Amino acid sequence: MIAPGKFIVGTSGYSFEDWVGPFYPPGTKDRSMFDHYARHFQTTELNFTFYSMPFPRTLESLARRSSEGFSFWLKAHGDITHKHDLSICDEFIEDLSPLRIHNKLAGVLLQFPQSFRRTIENRKFLASAIDAMKAVPLAVEFRHKTWDVPESYQGLRDRDVACVVPDEPDLPELYHPRPLATNATAYLRLHSRDAGKWYGSDKERYDYDYSEQELRDVLTEWSNQPFAVDRVYAFFNNCHAGHAAANAVAFKKILEEM
Repeated sequence: MIAPGKFIVGTSGYSFEDWVGPFYPPGTKDRSMFDHYARHFQTTELNFTFYSMPFPRTLESLARRSSEGFSFWLKAHGDITHKHDLSICDEFIEDLSPLRIHNKLAGVLLQFPQSFRRTIENRKFLASAIDAMKAVPLAVEFRHKTWDVPESYQGLRDRDVACVVPDEPDLPELYHPRPLATNATAYLRLHSRDAGKWYGSDKERYDYDYSEQELRDVLTEWSNQPFAVDRVYAFFNNCHAGHAAANAVAFKKILEEM
């Protein structure tokens, strides 16, 4: 069984205007959000690196403003995962230096779109991308069901790459695996369970509030898994209207009761 103390809980991003009120105190400015966030959680995913290259000065500031033991996952730039441009990988990794120096870099998340199916061409690209980014710990998130085969997981195990297990609607083409781990780090991303909104805008897709029972069910399922891991990262990506923060706080509370 996976002990409650192995779960590390956070959210996918922390800087959202619509979290002011539901999570951040009224009047909280953008520059103060992380300080409040870091008083509640010990990890976060940084999503801005999907849209722009990492800003070393920003990462240095975040590293200094977070407590010892705080860890960061960063989403790989979209040019890598969506445009298949590996020419920027070295620069991307170099820009992460402040987090590496402060020992706060958990890893880089390679999140692929649903259009990224398990074809020979895409399998070759995935191997090349992992090789190009091997200087840092990696996690891979698939979105298409064709990746849910034993060969996918064995390939990640062979390369010591974490496999992301997404919690999302059980739709026909979506990747929807059981809880699993391909190295010492298990990685859970909770997106939404609303099938009716999944193919809408990002705002609609991630506008979902997990019930307490759903959170308890997730923890029960994960806690009863037989595989051995050192840690389980659980990130809430249902960021609209502060749902992610509220659900992450509730998730932590349930863990404390276990």
